[in-house]
This record gives sequence, structure tokens and C-alpha cells, in this order.
Amino acid sequence: MRGRSLDRAFQALALLVLCLALAALGALMVDLWRDGAGRLSWDFLTGFPSRRPENAGIWHALTGSVVVIVVTAALAVPIGVGAAIYLEEYGTRSVTARLIEINIANLAAVPSIIYGLLGLGLFVRALAMGRSVLAGASTLALLVLPVIILSTREALRAVPPSIREGSYALGATKWQTVWHQVLPVATPGILTGAILALSRAIGETAPLITVGALTFVAFAPDGLSSPFTVLPIQIFNWVSRPQPEFQVNAAAAILVLLALLLTLNAAAIWLRDRSQQTLR
Repeated sequence: MRGRSLDRAFQALALLVLCLALAALGALMVDLWRDGAGRLSWDFLTGFPSRRPENAGIWHALTGSVVVIVVTAALAVPIGVGAAIYLEEYGTRSVTARLIEINIANLAAVPSIIYGLLGLGLFVRALAMGRSVLAGASTLALLVLPVIILSTREALRAVPPSIREGSYALGATKWQTVWHQVLPVATPGILTGAILALSRAIGETAPLITVGALTFVAFAPDGLSSPFTVLPIQIFNWVSRPQPEFQVNAAAAILVLLALLLTLNAAAIWLRDRSQQTLR
């Protein structure tokens, strides 16, 4: 009886915290919409930075965010999924695999600014990538790799053992079993982990500032070696200015960033649901 009472108390507390968080988020969204909705326009989306707030736009930052997150996904997802497959399917009993597991678990809790310092030393200086899109995306890829690896391993563990046993019974090799049987079943969980990881990456500011992302760029990135900025950095730049008009621009840019985040998440969720329907 006492255990049930504690469970109910914890459930009530969790529900209360969730309601408070949703209320705070709703109030914040209403405030952002009231301040920034009137600034949203085609000129604002396609405009470039300006010292005059009424002429300033976010095209350079919006395209920078899209390019950086696409390159980050292209780097992090294949490496993260491959590492998870090795750890879960091939190296679960080796000392090397255990050391890698411990380090991955520790890296998942490292502050993002540390990844920024690592990216500055490794990608910008040692590998001579400069303050480029590739250096920023590589830094964010390191940031999200632990999340992708851990979530992919959990998705692989959730695959029923009977699927592997049935594949082996029909004469399939280990790789054939992983590629044709295990991965298709685990794909929805893998995509969920990728969604969470990339959602974190798209809102990061500190690592990109550390590797040299600019706060004022008068052009959109045209390649992997191009200088860049992203929406969170542009928002930070506008918020730090004293003019009230720039505060309005920042609110409108936050709304655009949220819309971009929801669009990317919706696309990933659609791919996940489609893969689930294919399995059925």
C-alpha cells in the first residue's frame, strides 16, 4: 500500500511538473508570437543583415543553419549507426568495446563548449579547415555522435532475438542478418535517436562561435569551405543590441528557427512512420 501511494505521489508530481513546463512554454510562445509575428515577411526571410533593423533579414543565417545541419547529419548518422552496430553486434565481449562504451557514455554528458574547443583545435587548426561550414558541421557531428550511438544501440537491443535466430537457421551470415533483418526492424528507433540528436545540434551556439562562425555575414554559404553563420548566432547578435527593433527581429527569427526545427522533425517522423508501415 505504501509503495502504491509513493508511485501515485511521484506520478502526480511528474504530471504537475509537465503541466507547469507546458504552461511556461505556451506563455513564451504567445509572447514571441505577439512580438515577432508582425515582422515575418518574404523580405525578412530573403533579406541579408543590415545596420537598420527594418531592412535586416535572415537568409544568410537560415541557409547556413540548413547547410550545417545537413552536413552534420551526413557525417554523424552513418558513423554513429556503424559504431553502434559494431558495439552491439560484434564487439560486446571485447575489452576494446567496453572501453569505447565507457567513453561514449561519458562523452554524452560533456558540455557543448568543450566540443567547440576540440573542434577549434582539431578541425580549424590541425586539419586546416578554417572557419568553414565543414569545420562547424564536423564539430556538431562530434557533439551528437554519443546520442546517436546510444539510441541506436537501444534500438538494436529492442529487436526480438527470434529474428536473429530465424535468420541464422536459414543459413544467413551475421552481416546478412544485421543488414537484411535487424536494421530494418530497428530503423524507427534509429530515426528517433537521430531526430533528438539533430534537434539538439540545430539550436547549438557555443560550439559554432568557438570554431569561428561569424555574427555578421553578408552572404549565404556557397560551399563546404565557405564562412557561415546560423540562426541561433544571429538571434544572439540581435538580442544583445539595445534597439527595440532588433528585439522584434530576434523574436521573428526565433519563430523561424522553431518552424525549421518542426519541419525537420516532421520529415524524420514521416520517414520513421513510413518505415514502420513497410515492416508491417
